Amino acid sequence: MRIKNTLLIPVIILVLALTVQAQTVTPNGMGKNVVTHVKQSVNKNADKTVNKVEKNVETKANKPPNNVNSTPATKINSSVTSVSAVPSSNENIIFVSKQNGNNKNPGTKEAPLKNLDKAISIASPGTEIHVAGGVDIGTLGVGFIESTKAVKIFGSYDESFTTQNIVAHPTCIQPDVESARSTRKALLRFTKDVAGTVIDNIVFDAGERNAYSSKEGFVEGIEKGRLLMPTEKPVIGYPTVDEPLLSFLSATTGGDVTIQNCVFVNGASFGLQAGHRSGKFTVKNNVFVGNRMAAIEIYGTCASTGGPNTMALCGEVEIANNTILFSWSRTKDFLDMGYGVRVMTKCNYNIHHNIIGASILSAVDHTRFNKNEWVKVDNNIFFVNKDKDLHYSPASNTRLRINASEFGDLDIASANGNRNEIPKDLKVNKAYLEGYLSARYSEKADFDPNSPANQWRTAMGINMQGTISSNVSMFANKYPWKDALSLFGNLKGYGAQ
Repeated sequence: MRIKNTLLIPVIILVLALTVQAQTVTPNGMGKNVVTHVKQSVNKNADKTVNKVEKNVETKANKPPNNVNSTPATKINSSVTSVSAVPSSNENIIFVSKQNGNNKNPGTKEAPLKNLDKAISIASPGTEIHVAGGVDIGTLGVGFIESTKAVKIFGSYDESFTTQNIVAHPTCIQPDVESARSTRKALLRFTKDVAGTVIDNIVFDAGERNAYSSKEGFVEGIEKGRLLMPTEKPVIGYPTVDEPLLSFLSATTGGDVTIQNCVFVNGASFGLQAGHRSGKFTVKNNVFVGNRMAAIEIYGTCASTGGPNTMALCGEVEIANNTILFSWSRTKDFLDMGYGVRVMTKCNYNIHHNIIGASILSAVDHTRFNKNEWVKVDNNIFFVNKDKDLHYSPASNTRLRINASEFGDLDIASANGNRNEIPKDLKVNKAYLEGYLSARYSEKADFDPNSPANQWRTAMGINMQGTISSNVSMFANKYPWKDALSLFGNLKGYGAQ
C-alpha cells in the first residue's frame, strides 16, 4: 500500500500540469463556433491551480456583434445565410463616437475616435469598427469615406456601445451641400480589398448634398422640388453629385461581402453599386428608398477565359428581405432605368423575400443577358411598378414586360411564390406616395417653320430652330430619411425585418 501511494503523487502533479485547449473552428474564414479555452497551471509547490476560461459565443449575421441588443433586425427568414464574424475582446475593435470622440484618441471604448474614416485608416484588415449614433461626413467635412481594406463596420450604437438600434440612435453618413463644392464621390467606397467586409446598421443619405429645383416638381408635404440633374446648376449651392451611396469598384479583389440592416435613401445614382469578382455578395434586411437608376446593381468582374461567346461565373449574389421603394429613372422623362434590382452578368443571383414597389420601370431588370440558369426570383412581393414587375430580354432587340403572376412561365432557374399585392401595413410617407402615383411628364414644342427667322435660316442653308419646354410634377424628390426607418418590420417574413 505504501508503494502505491508514493506512485500516485507524481501522476497527480503531471495531470494538473497539462494544458487542455479546444481549437477554434472557422469555416470559410467567417462564422466562429463556440470556443472554450481552458488553461490549467500549477505553481512550483503544486499546491495551487488557476483556471482561466475564455468564451467566444457564435453571433449570426442578423444579430448584433458581441450579444448587444439590436433593433430592427430581430429575426430574418431562415433561408438567409448567416455570415457575421465577431472578435473575442474589445482589443480587436475600434470605437467611434462623433459626440464624445477625438481623432487623437486610441479608439478604445473609453476613448473613442471621432470619425469613421480615421478608424478605417488605422484599422487592420478584418478589424471591427463600432460607431455610435450621429452624422458623419468624414474628417474635416470632406463629404465621403473610402477604404482600401476589408473592415467590418457596425453602426447605430448608443454612446456606451452596449445597444445597437438604427431607429433610436442611427449612424448616418450624410454629407452636406457644402461638401459638393470640392468632392464628388460615393458616400462610402471600397477601392481594393473586400474579402470579409461587413456593413451593418448604417444610414446612407445623400438628401442634404443633392441639388433640388426651386421652380419645378413640388409635392405638397415634401421638402424641395425635383432632383436636378448633375448638368443643371441650382440657384443656390452646387450641382448634384452623380455617384452611388455605397460603391465597390470593379477593380476590387474578390471575397465575401455582407451588407445588412442598413438604409439607403436619396441616392442621386445607385443606392448600392458593386463589382463582384468572387465569393458571395449578400444584401439582406435593408431599406432602399428614393434612389435614382436602380436601388441595387451588382455585376461580375472576373475574366472570361473560355473563348468567344462564353461567360464566366464570378460568384453568388443573394438579395433577401429588403424593402425597395421609389426607384427613379435616370432622366426626368421616366423613359430610362428606374429599377429595384438590376440583374447584371457573370453572377448567380438569388432574389427572395423582398418587397419591391413603386419603381418607375420595373422591380427587377433581367435584360443584360445573364444566363437564365443563374437567376432565381422566389417569394417576393411586387406592387405598383409602373412598367410591370420584370423586364426580360430572351433575345437581342427584345424586351418583355411581365407581371409577377406570369413568372412561372419564365425559363430561369427558379421563379416560385412571387405575388403582386399592395402591403397595407407598409409605413410609407403618404405625401411622397401621392406624388409618385400622380407623377407626370409633359413636353411642349415651340416651332414655327414659317417664322421670319427660320425663313432666313433656310435661305442661308442654316438649320431651322425651335424650342421644347418640359415639365415634370415629381422626380426623385427628397424622401424624409427618418421616415425610411419606419419601414423595418412592416410585414412578417417579407422585406426588411
